Amino acid sequence: MKTTLALLGAGGKMGCRLTDNLKDNPDFRVHYIEISPAGLENLAARGVSATPREEALAEADAVILALPDKLIGGITAEIVPALRPGAMVIGLDPAAAYAEVMPIRDDLTYFVTHPCHPPLFADDHPADETTDWFGGKSQPQSVVCALHHGPEEDYAKGEAIARALFAPILRMHRVTVEQMAILEPAVVESTGIGCIMVWKQALDRAIEMGVPKEAAWDFVMGHIRIELAIVFGFAGFPFSDGAKKAVEQNMTKIFRDDWMQVLELPSIRESVRDITGAASKGN
Repeated sequence: MKTTLALLGAGGKMGCRLTDNLKDNPDFRVHYIEISPAGLENLAARGVSATPREEALAEADAVILALPDKLIGGITAEIVPALRPGAMVIGLDPAAAYAEVMPIRDDLTYFVTHPCHPPLFADDHPADETTDWFGGKSQPQSVVCALHHGPEEDYAKGEAIARALFAPILRMHRVTVEQMAILEPAVVESTGIGCIMVWKQALDRAIEMGVPKEAAWDFVMGHIRIELAIVFGFAGFPFSDGAKKAVEQNMTKIFRDDWMQVLELPSIRESVRDITGAASKGN
């Protein structure tokens, strides 16, 4: 017997990903529920059509909530009474369940699942002594170069040497020494390592709070990858409204409002003087 699924929000961002995975799966009979014109177009492009919600819910063994967090409370209040006993309600994010915004029926099952996303560090390619973490062996890398002092014609000579030092090369970039100092230490060390260390502390704390270590690791490693892709514009889609709200509520609890002073030139000069020991020498 095939399991009958009702996919709410089937034509949305998450819904389309699930539709792509479910539409040709022989183990499921799927009702796609969608009301927005854009969502209906997305379904049509995939060769599937929407089912009226009442019809889909009446037959569903499980209902999947591919919906924005802020809509789940209201929509589940409408659909839960229509589900047959023994049906399962599947959430794709813990927020609605944890906030207790869904009506609970004793004769229904409620299930929450969330993808970890592809990991930043893959288990099928474990690191060993041959792993090229820094570039210059097997992994192409870009290089920044600055002519600090000397005739302009010497820049090309220096860049040629740098190409040999750091090959294989992806791209070569010419910057000033000051611009290089803005990038390191200010951006990638003072800011970047600090943020990553905070993230690691949060992961450690989650494990201390009882989250299984391997589940926490997979969840965080996958989310690092996708969140970097979204923030830096590679993914081609935005964060969810719920994720945006979480950041808005907690950004100032984690970071000082004036944290960007780290990137002010006086702070950078002080940092490099401390790093080099120049400050202690009075230079």
